[in-house]
Amino acid sequence: MTRVLCIEDEPDMIELLQLLLQRQGLEVTGARGGKEGLAMVEQSPPDLILLDIMMPEMDGWEVYNRLKQNPKSRHIPVIVVTARAQASEKVTALREAGVDDYITKPFGPTQLLESIERVLDRKQ
Repeated sequence: MTRVLCIEDEPDMIELLQLLLQRQGLEVTGARGGKEGLAMVEQSPPDLILLDIMMPEMDGWEVYNRLKQNPKSRHIPVIVVTARAQASEKVTALREAGVDDYITKPFGPTQLLESIERVLDRKQ
């Protein structure tokens, strides 16, 4: 079973993602914020990470950089979740940073599932 870690500061968003993805046969764990997410990756690395960029305490960029610097988590694909109003420079920066994919809030279930499929297919 594919294990997905959702690093997100909004509990409602974690719940929504769990409902959506568990219906598709994915195992979904939620981490409330960057520090908790990084600790969970250390304990039990997932197959895929959904990462919110806009979080208090530690933003998604810092989490992403730490994931990619750590040999234990460097290989894990990351789908970044951004707010809709991201400028095109941000999108370019995401691509340059090597992010596997990104989706913008609000997104539909189909958009999320297609992104996950694309990224997991590439990984195999």
